[in-house]
Amino acid sequence: MSDQAYTIRQMSEEFDVTARTLRFYEDKGLLSPHRQGQTRLYHGRDRARMVLILRGKRLGFALDEIREMLDLYDTRDGKIAQLKASIVKHRERIGILKEQRRDIDLALNELQDLCVMMENLLEEKMAVKEKEDSISPSATGYAGSSGPVKAFISDDDQVTEMVTNDDYV
Repeated sequence: MSDQAYTIRQMSEEFDVTARTLRFYEDKGLLSPHRQGQTRLYHGRDRARMVLILRGKRLGFALDEIREMLDLYDTRDGKIAQLKASIVKHRERIGILKEQRRDIDLALNELQDLCVMMENLLEEKMAVKEKEDSISPSATGYAGSSGPVKAFISDDDQVTEMVTNDDYV
């Protein structure tokens, strides 16, 4: 690996993260920059670890899981332990993502069904409204009124009430 040193600003720009994020990863034991006074200097190992950290986050691993996999890199068994542990964690993550995909597919299907149902209901409501709006007041004998019409008719000294359909809508 290169012995070139990178400042926190250079690392931030290269990986599109904040300096605070880099310090947080350092506090969590994911990165271990060298110090030159107050200045943090990152080297090739830190850059490689940063690539793996960001990949792990993108794949949905928790920082503790990422740290476990990275820490196994430093064991003496030629990275065999790291590979075995990483395979197990990756297979677990694949299972979780497949389950989430099934859940998402079910939710999408339900949402699509509900949209179709609501669109059909809307069409029915609009057709009824259009039909009601097309009936003119003069056709029903109640010209001149846009609201409910009530008429009182005297029949043998009895008063009866006639109402329009608007009263029942």
